[in-house]
Amino acid sequence: MVFPRVFLRTLAAFIALILASCELPAPQQAYQPQVAQTGPFMLGIDVLASRNFDLIQGKRVGLITNQTSMTGRGERTRTVMQRALGPNLVALYAPEHGIDGTIGAGLHVSTRRDNVTGLIVYSLYGPTRKPTPAMLAPIDVLVFDLQDIGCRSYTYISTMIVAMEAAAECGKQFVVLDRPNPLGGWRVEGPPLESKWKSFVGQIPVPYVHGMTAGELAMMASSRGWMAHVPRLNVVKMQGWNRGMTWQDTGLHWYQTSPNIPHTNSPIYYVATGILGGATSVDIGIGTENPFGYAGGSGVNPQALYAYCQRLNTPGVSFSPYSKDGFGGVRLNISPHASADITALDVLLLAEINRLTGGKVIGRMSGSKLNLFNKVYGSESLYSDLRRGVPATSIVSRWQGYNQSFRSQRQSFLLYP
Repeated sequence: MVFPRVFLRTLAAFIALILASCELPAPQQAYQPQVAQTGPFMLGIDVLASRNFDLIQGKRVGLITNQTSMTGRGERTRTVMQRALGPNLVALYAPEHGIDGTIGAGLHVSTRRDNVTGLIVYSLYGPTRKPTPAMLAPIDVLVFDLQDIGCRSYTYISTMIVAMEAAAECGKQFVVLDRPNPLGGWRVEGPPLESKWKSFVGQIPVPYVHGMTAGELAMMASSRGWMAHVPRLNVVKMQGWNRGMTWQDTGLHWYQTSPNIPHTNSPIYYVATGILGGATSVDIGIGTENPFGYAGGSGVNPQALYAYCQRLNTPGVSFSPYSKDGFGGVRLNISPHASADITALDVLLLAEINRLTGGKVIGRMSGSKLNLFNKVYGSESLYSDLRRGVPATSIVSRWQGYNQSFRSQRQSFLLYP
């Protein structure tokens, strides 16, 4: 039987309409871009804006935001959303470092009024780090739009996870506007997080470097039993990003995520020395032109540490000696696409600086500093191993099986090729 072309076109349109109205099963769905790519890259916020914010139109919206929440054209997410949603953008929520990203690490953020939108900015790094029912009462949907740096100990993902739990407990929808992982999507490195050491610098059991976007982590966390309560989740995917892209490949402007992550390449330096920076009497370059770009210790002979680094197999990483103010060590120069295990470098440098100081770096650690060191690493094993003289290479080798297992576990949650 031959159908007229008009009938076939009508039937096709009807089927397309039915399919467009279907949703993936709760609790989560990936929000696929349905527009032609207008440039080399589209962030989650840009994709949602291109759809006239249809996912949240008519709902009272709260936005977790800061200075990194910018469109691809350099406009604040909260400004764009307020223009589109009007009074339905009801409240803002700020993570560590505040809505402007100027407050130092670990310092409490105060609830205040935003001078850009006039809205209240509730602090998620003050008396509470999880939105309270009172904070969420005015909204229907909580939107997360922060630029993460791809490392477990950076607190923005922790903010996302506890906010997801709060949204679930209060019956609110949760939306992630996805953004790139500056380290790319293939780099998976570092130790696991032991449940004993779960904290705000390690909220979910992923490697120190996980190679996932915020949206991918949200989907994985909601499916793996990592949260007590799971919200109805939507992830607005980026367009044009793939796992081989570091930040430099996106063509996007870098907005410093915090005072000590000022540059495009700062995230990879954070990985290289962030663990080391928790030890006693060390220098990782905080306060210099390149925070986390140094590795040294009090009284360390820079030539001795430089000679050690020259013997390491670190493709994509080079070193030069330095000394200042009684500290000696090396400057690091890391390519964004370095194939070296950057987290391993963190532990290798720590072990050698500890050796060059006769064990003083580790031996003098105690109290709250040691507690935070263990939380960042995700275990007390590094501290105890270095005290016992376990070779750094042996410590690093223990990660490899776990890292490989994690690569397999994350596979079904990856949104990008």
